[in-house]
Amino acid sequence: MPTIFEIFGLRFFFFANEHEPIHVHVVKGDDSAKIAINPKVELVFNHGLKAKDLKRALQLAEMYKDDIIEKWYYYQNQLKK
Repeated sequence: MPTIFEIFGLRFFFFANEHEPIHVHVVKGDDSAKIAINPKVELVFNHGLKAKDLKRALQLAEMYKDDIIEKWYYYQNQLKK
């Protein structure tokens, strides 16, 4: 379960052998959310993240969209080797 980055207490990650569409999981403490990255950044579900943290997570996902996609493909391709 590679961590892509952690900022403002929000940890962005994905699981090994993830399925498309590209998405990330975000956790802070015991709260979590899933955010679709491609084709567009949008909330899939939220399990307890406060509105402020969720807004920040969506903004960060948009800001780092290209990096997330690059890391997602890199990691998935590493698993195939």
